[in-house]
Amino acid sequence: MKPADNYLRIVQWSDEDQCYIGYCPDLYIGGVCHGDSEEETYSELCSIVRDEIEHRLEKGESLPKPTVRATKDLDFAAA
Repeated sequence: MKPADNYLRIVQWSDEDQCYIGYCPDLYIGGVCHGDSEEETYSELCSIVRDEIEHRLEKGESLPKPTVRATKDLDFAAA
């Protein structure tokens, strides 16, 4: 598993902005990218998350512990 796989990435439509907005709540406060399609926004978000993790590791920084899990309850129910 790659480090980026531990972090939840969310893409949501914003009526206010009339576009999709990408979020990674464990690494960033607020939205980090936007786009006209859900797919392009998610792809850009994944790239940003990978770059951020790589940058932090290259600087010798520790990564924040992933805390946001959308499937936490679903994983428990499936067991």
